[in-house]
Amino acid sequence: ELQDLPREVFAVDPTNICQASNTEVLYRCRKCRRALFRSSSVLSHTEGSGPTAFAHKKITDSARLCGDEREKCTSYFTEPVQWMEPVLLGVMEGQLLCPKCTSKLGSFSWRGEQCSCGRWVTPAFQIHKSRVDEARTLPVANFQAAKT
Repeated sequence: ELQDLPREVFAVDPTNICQASNTEVLYRCRKCRRALFRSSSVLSHTEGSGPTAFAHKKITDSARLCGDEREKCTSYFTEPVQWMEPVLLGVMEGQLLCPKCTSKLGSFSWRGEQCSCGRWVTPAFQIHKSRVDEARTLPVANFQAAKT
């Protein structure tokens, strides 16, 4: 059972950091704008085999044809972030809800989950791209130069 996890497992909650580097992207809840995670917490994975990976779900030929036009990965897989800790302890899988407005962001499973591209990711802390917005920071030096 997962009753106690070491602090090193969790990425720092972005609300606890005063300032981030200019190259990092901040991801916020689309509904309430609460900062959820940074681009440094996003885990990359090699693209899977696409619709053929879901053969057990009997995807139709029409779904295979339009699958190439869409974005392959519809979710971000992240390392666990500090705000997730209360939800993760003691359970193997469940939903990830925004800590501020409780809207559904995604799901987690210590056993892993399959990405929309077909790749299996373990452990999986999956946040749907449609539930978050990217917030890029502007370089401070350029802003001051433009202001003068």
